[in-house]
Amino acid sequence: MPDLATSQTSRGASLDVRDVSKSYGDVKAVRDISLFVKAGEFVSLLGPSGSGKTTLLMMIAGFEYPDAGVIEVGGQDMTYVEPNRRNIGMVFQRYALFPHMTVAGNVAFSLRMRRVPRNTIDERVRQALAMVRLSDYGHRRPDQLSGGQQQRVAVARATVFDPPMILMDEPLGALDKKLREQLQIEIKALQRELGATVIYVTHDQQEALTMSDRVAVMNNGRIEQLSSPKELYEKPQSVFVADFVGDTNLLTGTVVDIGNGIASLDIGNGNRVQGAVARESGAGIAVGDTTTLSVRPERAFLEAGSPQGLSITCVDEIYTGHDLLIVGRLDTGATFRIRTKTPDAAPASGDRLPVAWRPEDAVVFPGKAPEA
Repeated sequence: MPDLATSQTSRGASLDVRDVSKSYGDVKAVRDISLFVKAGEFVSLLGPSGSGKTTLLMMIAGFEYPDAGVIEVGGQDMTYVEPNRRNIGMVFQRYALFPHMTVAGNVAFSLRMRRVPRNTIDERVRQALAMVRLSDYGHRRPDQLSGGQQQRVAVARATVFDPPMILMDEPLGALDKKLREQLQIEIKALQRELGATVIYVTHDQQEALTMSDRVAVMNNGRIEQLSSPKELYEKPQSVFVADFVGDTNLLTGTVVDIGNGIASLDIGNGNRVQGAVARESGAGIAVGDTTTLSVRPERAFLEAGSPQGLSITCVDEIYTGHDLLIVGRLDTGATFRIRTKTPDAAPASGDRLPVAWRPEDAVVFPGKAPEA
């Protein structure tokens, strides 16, 4: 454990999860996951409910033990070490503040448990509250604070003892959109200042892309893809990742040609579309295979004479302030969306609109698109 009386800047610890599994009865919550996080890195675990992200976080924290596998923090085996001996900060979704204690008392709690001298506790609490901009709130109790202020107290309590690693379990889920976006920036800035490693659980795609150095997308107890936010969004490795991270159009069709890494698909009704074969999962794609093409709405545009040669019937147009979302329907019956800068004259419901995209801006995966 670091010397809290003299430590000023946290040094992050690496995390090495190897072949970890966890089941609850017949339910396999985590399936043979391996994950390495560098010291000082901010990594989000992103996925829908039931994907295993919180179970994995709880095993890293020590509140759950794996059925198999190894968890190392800073090169030390922590697989079956009690939570209070891991020297890890934890921020919960519901804050878990002690209602009978003041703000200062809540922040000081972990230091008192570590038997830090009283004068050092007072100074460290003062510094922690100043860091989260709550210097004047130390005497208040949690029920006298707003949700955002309570969250700041929880962050101060988790960081006051300079842990090398901080775990956060959907800490902003209960806040309104504007406050959530504000605290995303503040938490990321605080992490950089401390130098701590952060493992952050969320089901909010935008939150993960905004805050993280890398994002691990989880599904059915496994990591589907671990990449930088840019790579994750622009070069997804599976239909699940393409569909879950951001908005996308998914078109299922049969491969009729492949050349220079670009596949042409027949999606029915005489319509053919083109997209780049996915690097990680598309090596086995061949002519005649059923595949799914993913193209982001902002990468599609209205233009006649394209390689796609598609048209949609406008169903709706939604003004969002910075762009216009056009919702249309292909002749096959599939819905297709386009995000575009607001045109001088917005299309009307029932208009026929030509659709295009650059083949390299679409990705083709094996198999059918998931059912809506």
